[in-house]
Amino acid sequence: MSRIRTTPALALLILLALVSAPASATPLEDYASYQPQTKCSPRAKPGTTYLGKRLVKRFGGGFGPISRSCDSGGTSEHKEGRAFDWFLDASKKSDRKRAHAFMDWVFETDRRGNTDARARRMGIMYVIWNDHMYPAWSGFEKESYLSSGCKSRKKCSTTLRHRDHLHVSLTRKGGKGRTSWYDGRLPQG
Repeated sequence: MSRIRTTPALALLILLALVSAPASATPLEDYASYQPQTKCSPRAKPGTTYLGKRLVKRFGGGFGPISRSCDSGGTSEHKEGRAFDWFLDASKKSDRKRAHAFMDWVFETDRRGNTDARARRMGIMYVIWNDHMYPAWSGFEKESYLSSGCKSRKKCSTTLRHRDHLHVSLTRKGGKGRTSWYDGRLPQG
């Protein structure tokens, strides 16, 4: 049996290869700041479409609209193709369970101790569901939400309260599928 001889340089290369992080361990994105709509480009962005379809496939519910007309009122990431609505009904126990399972999964701490790692890697800017918002800029801490189009919850529609859908807004990079979660999942062009 022959013995493999190593030089100090080869031994160092082998050691570096063994301790190097795998390619999938790309740096984790910071918590996103608010990136409001600044132009109108409502065509669905590839990351938005991909993520929305993956969530519906994984958790159930219905894939809702991404794009919104430029002449509809207000500022919305839908008008930049980087927000999607996921049809879930807050009055149904099964849909509340889906929403909670999604949030547990997306806001999970990874094995390296990074909080909200999956949401950060996906480029999630905020989630709105069932009268609450979960914004990245405050560590996805749950806060009460009331649409600017409503004076009170009692006089606010189910849709504006986000009780008939869960809304996900992405950063511009997330919408384009250019954050670490999308690596190798979408063709980059």
